[in-house]
Amino acid sequence: MEARALKIQGLVELTPRLFKDDRGYFFESYNKKTFQDLGLDINFVQDNQSYSSQGVIRGLHFQKTPFGQGKLVRVLKGKILDVAVDIRKNSPTFGQYESIILDSEKCNMLWIPEGFAHGFSTLEESMVMYKCTNIYHKASESGIIWNDSNIAIDWQVANPNVSDKDKELGTIDSLDFYF
Repeated sequence: MEARALKIQGLVELTPRLFKDDRGYFFESYNKKTFQDLGLDINFVQDNQSYSSQGVIRGLHFQKTPFGQGKLVRVLKGKILDVAVDIRKNSPTFGQYESIILDSEKCNMLWIPEGFAHGFSTLEESMVMYKCTNIYHKASESGIIWNDSNIAIDWQVANPNVSDKDKELGTIDSLDFYF
């Protein structure tokens, strides 16, 4: 497993070693000891999966503490632009975002620790799976509107399909909670 720290502290791209032959490939997407050796001592308690047609934007979501979630995101089918926005109030990168293309052919993953709002756009029809460090807790869910001009994310989709719920989220300036 190769780990590459991204510009915003805490975000890590992980690329597993693929074992390929004429039948296809095999890889370990998660191994507790391997992750610990990489400095990622993470305890996952829930797996989530979503399917989206091309051009969908999901996010930007997070859960307030004590139900904050770290997420290990990967694409089972397709390609997405995965986005993490730093909402750690005392962070030097507060309000900044990092984006990375996750591709089912590359099998790369993104580790997003607690303290970030998360979202993605589907660059093609995609199935996304993510492991979470905390359970889903409806009363703790929150988010930032996908097109917040203060963050100015380039989602790389021309005519985004966004849920009504995500269209009603507030801006980063209206957050009433920070990590």
